[in-house]
Amino acid sequence: MARIKPQALLIQSKKKKGSTRVSLATIITCNILVILVLLSLYATYNHFYKRPTSQLGEELMNTENTKDGGAVKKFDLPGYAIIETSKGSITVELHKDSSPEFVDKFLDLCQKGYFKGMLFHRVIKHFFIQGGDPHYLRAAEGWTLQGKSNGQLSTSLNSPKHEAFMLGTSKTKPNAKGFEIFITTAPIPELNDKLNVFGQVIKGEEIVQEIEEVDTDEHYRPKSPVEIVNITLKHEP
Repeated sequence: MARIKPQALLIQSKKKKGSTRVSLATIITCNILVILVLLSLYATYNHFYKRPTSQLGEELMNTENTKDGGAVKKFDLPGYAIIETSKGSITVELHKDSSPEFVDKFLDLCQKGYFKGMLFHRVIKHFFIQGGDPHYLRAAEGWTLQGKSNGQLSTSLNSPKHEAFMLGTSKTKPNAKGFEIFITTAPIPELNDKLNVFGQVIKGEEIVQEIEEVDTDEHYRPKSPVEIVNITLKHEP
């Protein structure tokens, strides 16, 4: 067999290498695929990690589940409030479905510590106990004292939402910065157009009655202060 010269071997090797070159079209195609993958990853990052906090919170609030036999429920907010007073604790169930606007405002104020140290500044037997910001004391003064003096203390249950031990706030100044709370101590249907009910006492009725029995002056102000020490929010009573 004839021997191949070294120079011929070198030429033959170069020809073989040349045949394995990657075409320009293949390179362009690969680069396009890489760019598309990077763009997809970037879009995914923006969608899941850079959404505004308010939008994320709204999505959580609207999250629904189909547990418990397919029942649909919104993301839970605290449904109970424990009003700690200098006389004892009062547990209130909040009406999140029927009075969401007032419950939301009440929850927000509680989280900010708004009611801490405030007093029950008006106590009227067989009517209600009233607490909250004393600067807005006159907001409901007219209709509360008028109702008391005229003896409008019906025991009828024509308006169950204003029965005894209901938690509400005044309708007199809906845009006021202050927020007063009333706990009724008797069925008072006359308050239909005066009081926004957003909760009901489920524990501590005896504490409400004890506050109702304190000595008051001629303006129904307790002679001995009854304080709201704090309000704690709970998901369960």
